Amino acid sequence: VQLQASGGGLVQPGGSLRLSCVAPGIGRNFYTIAWYRQTPRATRESVAALTSRGNTNYLSSVEGRFTISGDNTNNTVTATLQMTNLKPEDTAVYYCNAYTGGRNYWGQGTLVTVSS
Repeated sequence: VQLQASGGGLVQPGGSLRLSCVAPGIGRNFYTIAWYRQTPRATRESVAALTSRGNTNYLSSVEGRFTISGDNTNNTVTATLQMTNLKPEDTAVYYCNAYTGGRNYWGQGTLVTVSS
């Protein structure tokens, strides 16, 4: 499964960005699709996750600011991470992840920079 992530960029504090991840073929089975982020000085952390049953989970520091949603069309899942009220500490490389059929898949990272 090749995940395609997009949507990063530069935004001022308080601004918004939307990330998208397209995961072809995973929609036919149970899956979890998630966004992780990583900075040079930290380990990769899960930011938001969505299961095929519609359950969501968020990192406490993004709760209320980030929203993950998903669309399953013809077994291709598109996961969107809407990020609002962005803070400088949200600056990181964001990675899309899908877990299905006992396997983990990663997309390429997309850089989000929050700076004035």
